[in-house]
Amino acid sequence: MSHASQPAGTPPPKSSHGTRQNSGWAVGGVVFAGILMVCSGVLAILQGIAAIAEDDVYGRVGTYIYRINLTGWGWIHLIIGVCVLITGYGLLKNMSWARYAGIFFASLSLVAQFLFLPYLPIWAVIVIAIDVFIIWALAAYSPDDGRDFV
Repeated sequence: MSHASQPAGTPPPKSSHGTRQNSGWAVGGVVFAGILMVCSGVLAILQGIAAIAEDDVYGRVGTYIYRINLTGWGWIHLIIGVCVLITGYGLLKNMSWARYAGIFFASLSLVAQFLFLPYLPIWAVIVIAIDVFIIWALAAYSPDDGRDFV
């Protein structure tokens, strides 16, 4: 009953057809990333609508190096939110394009939230953390495994 441990630095075990196997964490992470992308997309759309409507939700920032008027930020968040929502839905439907698009749009959302920090700092940090998880989950998953995650 000896169980040889795998030495550090060796690649993960391969499946019977020679490709890398996904761990349960990677498969579950992709499903969770898809759900987070749908939720994050809806919230970004609402965030964009609130900024476009020039509601009193956001305070005006005086001197900020990346200063764009609030309507401009609203359109940025609205467009990114729609793209993230569609990509999250595609990810949950196991579409092949959605994984790479998800990494791209989560990265774009991360940068936009970083630049939006002066308006809503706590919310921006939370969304940045969610985007980092989404990027990790989509990058760690290997679709060559042959297993569907949904």
